[in-house]
Amino acid sequence: MSATRRWCGVLLAVTVGAVAGCSSQKSEPTQQPDITPMGRSFVSTQVKGTAIPGGGPLTLKFADGRVSAAAGCNTATGPVTLDGDTLEVGQMATTLMGCPGDTAGADGWVDGLLHSAPSWKLAGPNLTLTGNGITVTLQDRKVAQPDKPLTGTTWIVTALLHTDAEVRSQTLDEVRPALTIAPDGTLTGSAGCNQMTGRAEIAGSDVSFHVATTRMLCDPQVMDVERDVLAVLNGKATATIDSDTLTLRNASTGTGLTLHTE
Repeated sequence: MSATRRWCGVLLAVTVGAVAGCSSQKSEPTQQPDITPMGRSFVSTQVKGTAIPGGGPLTLKFADGRVSAAAGCNTATGPVTLDGDTLEVGQMATTLMGCPGDTAGADGWVDGLLHSAPSWKLAGPNLTLTGNGITVTLQDRKVAQPDKPLTGTTWIVTALLHTDAEVRSQTLDEVRPALTIAPDGTLTGSAGCNQMTGRAEIAGSDVSFHVATTRMLCDPQVMDVERDVLAVLNGKATATIDSDTLTLRNASTGTGLTLHTE
């Protein structure tokens, strides 16, 4: 599915006039680059008004004219337009996890904020959204939570990425597939049911995986998760790290993984 999106940021222009005697000179306007949250991720540091059910935090990721939002329960993704100082969010698709306790109300809190056409203000690493009686201060995740290293970190799979969807499930949360790449490239971990061993050859953002597993059988739902995990770890994938989040995309299979640190 494709959509035409437009966005605009804050346009700054400076006009300087100089007058000397009977003559005057006017410089050309100086246009500064647009400053928007697009291409950045943020995590909430303060909430004024109705608190996030379950405590949050709220995380927002802006990329390619879209915003992804989560506050402790499901992740919602949809088109976003930065119209002046107003943030306008279109229809959002969400994961369908049932969340326990107070966190069950987090999705409604996020939806109420984002669909209230909140105002936004960006000052350095800090983004402020105000709407629905709530003011949220967020900080750039690279400042609040610097990027974790690819090697030497245990990465846990939290979502399966298909060509048009991000999929989470209770089974995925229960089996917690995970991998660790040692500095020498040795790979260890769990695909969900079976243990993994192998190597990862890192060249910039490209990682070539060579993975072997044990041969146990588990419940069908667990084996489905494992099959999706191993499809991404089959050959070359592109690795992108944003704070404590690793995204792996395998172009040949059209699938990917979202992973977080412990």
